[in-house]
Amino acid sequence: MAGLYPLAPFLALAGGFLLAACQWLILVYAPTEATLGLPQKIFYLHLPLAWWGLFSFFLVFIASGAYLASRKRFWDVLAGAAAEIGLALAALALISGAIWAKTSWGLWWTWDARLTTTLVMCFIYAGYLVVRGMDMQPDRRARIAAVLGIVAFLDVPLVFFSARLWSYIHPPSISLEPEMKHTLVACIASFALLWLGLLLFRWRLAQDAINLEETTKERLMRRE
Repeated sequence: MAGLYPLAPFLALAGGFLLAACQWLILVYAPTEATLGLPQKIFYLHLPLAWWGLFSFFLVFIASGAYLASRKRFWDVLAGAAAEIGLALAALALISGAIWAKTSWGLWWTWDARLTTTLVMCFIYAGYLVVRGMDMQPDRRARIAAVLGIVAFLDVPLVFFSARLWSYIHPPSISLEPEMKHTLVACIASFALLWLGLLLFRWRLAQDAINLEETTKERLMRRE
């Protein structure tokens, strides 16, 4: 991660620039859906937000397991950074989905399986971040967070498969015209660059905070 950090600004800027360029694909290149009309185009941002949010939580799961196996601080910091970004993306996916739902279903929210499991997932990872911010011995906090990071992931497959198993209003799949598919792939790829840039930034900030804390403790011990 340290070796990739210098690329973070370029990745974030490239992702942001490409997302801006994707607006032309969304508004002009992709055809307007016949039934839902123009509001359907929020789908091209809604889906990448949801997918990269879920991938962030998968990274929390992997990093948490790696920390328990190795006790290396790198994995703990990576899990925390991924969780923060994942929660932000999942929350934005819920908000954008609500805007889309108002046009599609005539209401902002319904206790559909996909929506409910996603909301529960957001609460779980919000709780995970609360635990990470608790005042306790760092190694103990990291162990507790790692266990929670693994357990919390149990809800992620439920979110992914919920529309296929229980959903009564959220479509399990959709049919897209070729232009729509091209636009969606471009948006997902643009979000990938932005996501990686944000992850590197957040990981470095957390690592710098730890280094600063350790340096401060060392100086205080020397004074004593």
